[in-house]
Amino acid sequence: MLSTGVRTEIGIKVLGSELGEIQRLGEQIERIITSIRGTRSVYAERASGGFFLDIVPKREALARYGLTIDDLQSVVVNGIGGETVSTTVEGRERYSINLRFPRDMREDLDEIDRVLVTTPAGAHVPLQSLAEVNLVNGPAMIRDENGMLAAYVYVDVAGRDVGGYVEEAKAKVEQNTRMPTGYSLVWSGHYESMQRVSQRFWGWTKVPGIPWRLPLFGILQLTLLLVFVLLYMNTKSAFKALVVMLAVPFSLVGAVWLLYLLGYNVSIAVWVGMIALMGLDAETGVFMLLFLDLSYEEAKRNGRLNSLADLHEAIVHGAVKRIRPKLMTVAAATMGLLPIMWSIGTGADIMKRVAAPMVGGLATSFLMELLVYPAIYLLWKKRELNHGLH
Repeated sequence: MLSTGVRTEIGIKVLGSELGEIQRLGEQIERIITSIRGTRSVYAERASGGFFLDIVPKREALARYGLTIDDLQSVVVNGIGGETVSTTVEGRERYSINLRFPRDMREDLDEIDRVLVTTPAGAHVPLQSLAEVNLVNGPAMIRDENGMLAAYVYVDVAGRDVGGYVEEAKAKVEQNTRMPTGYSLVWSGHYESMQRVSQRFWGWTKVPGIPWRLPLFGILQLTLLLVFVLLYMNTKSAFKALVVMLAVPFSLVGAVWLLYLLGYNVSIAVWVGMIALMGLDAETGVFMLLFLDLSYEEAKRNGRLNSLADLHEAIVHGAVKRIRPKLMTVAAATMGLLPIMWSIGTGADIMKRVAAPMVGGLATSFLMELLVYPAIYLLWKKRELNHGLH
């Protein structure tokens, strides 16, 4: 929010060249957004919300009295606005001394009109004879972005995901708003950061001539590739590395279910937790495969692999008889994450969404590894056993 300048999850930046038209577009968008499901509040900035004293010099009148623009502005700045002429020192405190006309001479337009300006000839001419004094309506603050005037529409969302909300809002705004030439909308706020990080995660890019986005090489694909390469270097077998990688979809089942039960929407923090979950999945998967290999090699070394029943017994021994160390590994990781799920305070909402996928994913990954890994391992080793028996 600090980087985009928008203090809500979603912000719409209306860019153009004329503040009045920008305000009209913002108010129109505000009425459209209000009717969308999930809108908790929406507010469009009023660009022309302030009143200002506008003093326009009459150049011919100034020339008639031998005055310059600077002479007139000196009276306005120093007499009406005030000028700091000195500073009073009172111990460690410092106070500026400001000199200007009394309040009675500058509290309304009639009094300001009668402010006297001294000419070079020594005459005193009222301000209304030298300038037009008016109270005008204008912007309290002028925003400038990318060389264009801007105004923001702040949108607060509750009860639905930001991405789906913005897609619906974009469609309704495009359908019901006619943008004049030279004016544009930029969807910003937390949504803008989500889009930027999502592109880094997935590597989605827009190719000219194709109406959809294509996935290129992003952080998520790089993580999966690195995990596979490390597993292959450890196991020296592409099949074993792929078997361990099966833990990723196994764990996504529990991660999605826990996110659903907790009412968490998919966000950047959730994807960070998913990436961290891949590393934990690889750890538990390698641990399971290690015990299956040890049990199989031990049975083979002792000459106890003479039939399919012997192979069953060896795999069951590796998968079930040594369930305690596998359970301890998963339990240690889960108990380390549980305090985050009960945490409160600053940053707790983000950390909960990082930890939730790991807690739910470890549970289902552990169960699926115990049920599915031995079956896949049996089908793999069964081929070797049949080949040896023949």
